[in-house]
Amino acid sequence: MTDWRASASHEHLRQRAAVYRYIREFFHVRDVLEVETPILSQAGNTDPNIRSFHLFYGGPPAGGSVRRWLRTSPEFPLKRLLAGGIGDCYEIGKVFRDGEFGRRHNPEFSMLEWYRVGWNHLRLADEAEALLLGLFAEAGKALQTLHTNYRKLFMDAIGIDPLLACDASLADAVSARICISLDGLTRDDLLDLLLTHVIEPAFPDNQLTVIHDFPASQCALAKLRQDDVAVAERFEIYIGSSELANGYHELNDAAEQRQRFEDDVLRRRSGGGELPDMDERLLQSLASLPDCAGIAMGLDRLMLCLLEKTEMSEVIAFDFSRA
Repeated sequence: MTDWRASASHEHLRQRAAVYRYIREFFHVRDVLEVETPILSQAGNTDPNIRSFHLFYGGPPAGGSVRRWLRTSPEFPLKRLLAGGIGDCYEIGKVFRDGEFGRRHNPEFSMLEWYRVGWNHLRLADEAEALLLGLFAEAGKALQTLHTNYRKLFMDAIGIDPLLACDASLADAVSARICISLDGLTRDDLLDLLLTHVIEPAFPDNQLTVIHDFPASQCALAKLRQDDVAVAERFEIYIGSSELANGYHELNDAAEQRQRFEDDVLRRRSGGGELPDMDERLLQSLASLPDCAGIAMGLDRLMLCLLEKTEMSEVIAFDFSRA
């Protein structure tokens, strides 16, 4: 075998270490605690769009469930720590998603996730922007910034109100711009196609874009707010056309969260996907979860942007094909 060497250069690995030092110092001076949470869990991610790895535990039965899931995010245990009163906290660690391998994806990747108690999604987005602008300044690079909400973004870019337009209008907008079969696509599928294939590619390379207040149907684990139409208090951050981070004003209603998990399970069952157990410990903890906002940021994708590289293998020591 000749592919035993690292896929990333030594210089790129040193630059990654410098980024991690910067991140840790950024949070240290802000009194945000670094923590570690389990990588293996008895419960999994129910999101139909995310496929999880699992394995089987062969030790004493006192250890609990035999089937364990590799985490797709540290979100659930971090929220349990928050519910227990830990306060502002963050974690840097490995997460795993099955089926995601390519130029900009690796099934095993590094994630930064942090939570701020008493903050909403907009305040957290500002902090994430400060972190990213600082990292790029350290690398001698300047970014322009754009803050916009999801609705205004669509109206400015393609002249469609994504919250009020009928499904037929969205389908027409997709057909006019993208050569794809629309059979079986949902409203959110149509919106995602317009965002990923039409709007995102037009973002300037040197622009940090913050998009906030998404359609209510895309709430995931975010709180909903009723304006003239309901929106999810959620944001995403891009550098150029690369999505780096996803954040929420976190839902702390256990009954509502259980219903969302159950809806996920129904969608998974209809699609024939595996059905991870819902995280009952998370649901039990939500009654004690303080008002807070949280964000997950992909660190490998961040390194691609900082180093201006196009292949994930260039910024991680050993990509999936060499692991």
